[in-house]
Amino acid sequence: MRIQLPIVSVNNDSHHGGRAALTCRFRCGDACFHEVPNTTTNPYVGDVIADALSRRTVMRAAAVVTAATAVGASATVAAPKASAAESAAATAAPSTRHASRGARGLRFEPVAPNTADTVTVPDGYAQNVVIRWGEPILRGAPAFDPENQTAESQSKQFGYNNDFLALLPLPGERNRQILVANHEYTDEVLMFRGYDAANPTKQQVEVAWAAHGLTAVVVEGDRRSGKLTPVPRHPLNRRVTATSEFKVTGPAAGSDLLKTSADPTGTKVLGTLNNCSGGVTPWGTTLHGEENFNQYFANATRVTDKRYGLGTGATERKWERFDKRFDVAQEPNEPHRFGFVVELDPYDPTAKPRKRTALGRFKHEGATVRLTDDGRPVVYSGDDERFDYFYKFIGSKRMKKGSSRAVREHNLSLLDEGTLYVAKLTGDSPAIEIDGTGKLPADGEFDGSGEWIPLATATAKGAVSHVEGMSAEEVFVFTRLAGDKVGATKMDRPEDIEPNPHTGKVYVALTNNSNRGVGSNAKADEANPRNANKHGQILELTERWNRADSKKFAWTLFLVAGDPSDPATYFAGFPKDDVSPISCPDNVAFDSHGNLWISTDGNALGNHDGLFGVATRGDRRGELKQFLTMPNGAETCGPVIQDRRVLVAVQHPGEIDGATAEKPLSAWPDGAGKINRPAVVAVWRKDGCDIGV
Repeated sequence: MRIQLPIVSVNNDSHHGGRAALTCRFRCGDACFHEVPNTTTNPYVGDVIADALSRRTVMRAAAVVTAATAVGASATVAAPKASAAESAAATAAPSTRHASRGARGLRFEPVAPNTADTVTVPDGYAQNVVIRWGEPILRGAPAFDPENQTAESQSKQFGYNNDFLALLPLPGERNRQILVANHEYTDEVLMFRGYDAANPTKQQVEVAWAAHGLTAVVVEGDRRSGKLTPVPRHPLNRRVTATSEFKVTGPAAGSDLLKTSADPTGTKVLGTLNNCSGGVTPWGTTLHGEENFNQYFANATRVTDKRYGLGTGATERKWERFDKRFDVAQEPNEPHRFGFVVELDPYDPTAKPRKRTALGRFKHEGATVRLTDDGRPVVYSGDDERFDYFYKFIGSKRMKKGSSRAVREHNLSLLDEGTLYVAKLTGDSPAIEIDGTGKLPADGEFDGSGEWIPLATATAKGAVSHVEGMSAEEVFVFTRLAGDKVGATKMDRPEDIEPNPHTGKVYVALTNNSNRGVGSNAKADEANPRNANKHGQILELTERWNRADSKKFAWTLFLVAGDPSDPATYFAGFPKDDVSPISCPDNVAFDSHGNLWISTDGNALGNHDGLFGVATRGDRRGELKQFLTMPNGAETCGPVIQDRRVLVAVQHPGEIDGATAEKPLSAWPDGAGKINRPAVVAVWRKDGCDIGV
């Protein structure tokens, strides 16, 4: 039963699928209850996929091969709608025979969908909590005390609501690695006893500032298991918060659009906000996407602010009462300094993090990197908003190998020069044949192509716009508007985007969009899936000639999420009675075998969120198996997939409508009645062997 909070309404069109209203309040500022920021008539990619899915379900198992790529997709005839008993059976874990067979890396017994208030892992696996919110990591940090929180303490402790995770090698220190984590947002209702949302105190606000940001902490592995524990006071340990100083780099650095009264140079920013997912670069740094930054700024009135979802009144957290930079009426350019990708050097705790303006400004879910054949970086990033776009940046400078200071400084400049592109997808059938019913077009195939449309190019000598009517600075600061102007394809909340290191194919997680086909929203076209899409899907893109710097690509449907008994779901042609149900794919990662691992956010099937692995090639392509599930109210984040260890971030446990710090609705991780603490969890095989082999 949902307990409705008085200040918001709850409906099935939630921005986060089945997510609680409490999460909507604090993570994205109730984005799903506001007007969609993108009001252009650009096409919708979900409609195209839905149409394609409908066509596939009426075709017998047959490969569909596009002229542009060798990507195949087989399918079976859709089964009749299952009875209630059959549907219940479909949500149970597949047979234990899966534990001994399946794609290499996925040979474990799937966890059954459930609502248990714990992290549930497969039989034969063990787990430990690596680090919790508030654990001390820097010298002088006190032990966590929920009754006596201060900004000074929190700035030396592990932050709140861990999201993106990375594990980097630490040469010279055996069994140790550097764990880097994003701290996306704070939920003050669950953090502070007696919290008054209408009148937060200065101390509570300052603690929240310190709980945002990033953490780098050295962790040590147990030689006999996959257990990880933090190493407090290690010299590489670091906290970056909402008040830390950042360097602005790239084509928008110094722009009049970024100048404020506190920073008339437009080159330095205090803090990073709402860091969601991210990526690890080949040169050993980490990237962090600033996502729902709009919710922190009050009293916005401009058209550009509206396109980014900024509100016209007070904010939920009321930060504008304590720092004028969060009041757009007083500091109109401050919001322009957020919504970028942040680059952090975990090996240098004295280096200022950098905001990379050449990657564009929007609600970055994350940023992932691959190299071109000649060593230039290519960065993929999704704009996590209903009906917004996904992007690619192609750098112009080559990465250098080595560890000298000169090499490192060179590599730290790679993301400042290059061209930013946005994706446009098209189908291969006449528009008249796509009527929104899923009727098979005359060519009997579902496939499509796409192109990367250039927006602006940054060089050492300056930047050039490729968008009519916009300067280069405007493109990099108002990237959404640039995408609107060039006719980019609208997506169903593009989140994490990951290239497969084995095949080069690129996978795009589209979490959900219940507004698809509702009201005045556009109907189907061939590049865009299901109406009222509450479960999401994953696209598979193949760059032309499999070159990262190609300007053309082919695309196909890889997975359409939901209950496998639903004819509208699709698992790359794999038999649907042999897969786990999945809803709302969010973050994705690859293991060393080339399997795609998917974490979910807002399971709309009535079960808790989880982590899933799916084969992307071979005769088991599309076989999807659930590896773990979350406690009450929690979202699966991270993840990191190593040969002998899986790492996940358990974000916002207990974040359920009606929960407070005085009345927690989850007992995880410290027991009943204890304040809920987001945490990182490690999972490994009890016998010490590799995961899923």
